[in-house]
Amino acid sequence: MENIEINTLPGGKSIIVGPDQPLLLLAGPCVLESGDMGWEIASEMKTICEGLGISYVFKASFDKANRTSLDSFRGPGLKNGLRQLGRIREEIGVPVVSDVHETNQVAMATEYLDIIQIPAFLCRQTDLLVAVADSGRTVNLKKGQFVSPWDMKHAVDKLRTAGCKNLLLTERGSCFGYNNLVVDMRSLPVMRSFGCPVVFDATHSVQLPGGQGGSSGGQRQFIPTLSRAAIAAGIDGLFMEVHPDPAKALCDGPNSIPLDKVEKLLKHLLRVRRAVTGGTND
Repeated sequence: MENIEINTLPGGKSIIVGPDQPLLLLAGPCVLESGDMGWEIASEMKTICEGLGISYVFKASFDKANRTSLDSFRGPGLKNGLRQLGRIREEIGVPVVSDVHETNQVAMATEYLDIIQIPAFLCRQTDLLVAVADSGRTVNLKKGQFVSPWDMKHAVDKLRTAGCKNLLLTERGSCFGYNNLVVDMRSLPVMRSFGCPVVFDATHSVQLPGGQGGSSGGQRQFIPTLSRAAIAAGIDGLFMEVHPDPAKALCDGPNSIPLDKVEKLLKHLLRVRRAVTGGTND
């Protein structure tokens, strides 16, 4: 597998992802609850990651279009949300990633995002994949909960045929009956065999979709366990939802990591990575 270079927007520093490179971390709240809270998380996470030698990208959704209930909080919306992400990017000095749900969102997203994400539910939407590939941005493609890892090759081929040069593949668990997900660790080397760096979504993988009736539940106590296993399996990056107070989060609180617990977990995971690779973080 070859390295990829995340070419950030003007003023940003490119990030190299792949074998023998620093661990990539995409982390932030599920959804932008406010620009100030996003700014706080990005600032703290940047400090932590710089100290640990981790390549950091701030993540947050400007619109969660796939919430369980119509009454659920969705975020600030396309224009306001992207502007808030742009402010975080400029003032904190970190790349940003967010997800698009419709083709008409891609053009504006391209102006603000260093990485454009395809949500798991939409990983087979051909028009959306082609539009994002045409943007020229690095793409983070999430594996659908309903798709086998080997069948993700078709989505990868769609993106590459449409011109996508830099592609990340993210594992976020597979449906296991109702309101439950499991992670098949075999999916990580399978998807890495497509020539893409692979990211493990440590927090959505412990989600219980719709498990609280009108919203999703989660089992955050298993985040360290699954993260250790994924690191040992040889992933290139981690994806985590981080919140200052998950109990009060407006989206995905049950499967979010408290901000004050992140550094300790990352230090532990880097020790696992060094033990597996026999080297240092980089």
